[in-house]
Amino acid sequence: MSSLTVTSPSFANGGQIPLLHTGFGADCSPQLELSGLSSQAVSLAVVLCDMDHPIPAYPHWLIWDLPAALVIPGNIPPGAALPALGGAVQGVAYGKNRYRGPKPPFHWSHRYHFTVYALDCRLSLPPTTRRRQLLAAMQGHILQQGQLAGHYR
Repeated sequence: MSSLTVTSPSFANGGQIPLLHTGFGADCSPQLELSGLSSQAVSLAVVLCDMDHPIPAYPHWLIWDLPAALVIPGNIPPGAALPALGGAVQGVAYGKNRYRGPKPPFHWSHRYHFTVYALDCRLSLPPTTRRRQLLAAMQGHILQQGQLAGHYR
């Protein structure tokens, strides 16, 4: 599996996620930029997890069937189906059918991982899909994956 690099103009890898992208701010998804994307990628999926939640890798956002492109736009609107994004679908996580950014209790610092998967197909899963189901459906179809880590306090 070749390497996929994920960056964002909003924050550096390992850096603090800006208030704009948190539940204490506007709660809008950051733009994600990819480099090294395989020409064989058909679609992209993104899973955002809180790595310090009492439930391990607690999902905040699930989105799949994004077009294979070098930029995943920021401020993706709520909703299960996203026709303007090539028919992308948002699943059930802390943000049900939407992005829900960092919102750690009592402003404790938590680490968050945006994991981007380049897939060899579209998944065509229903919007009721949860993290475990999404990960299972992607098995055998992942061409690449990359991660952008951030924290919020």
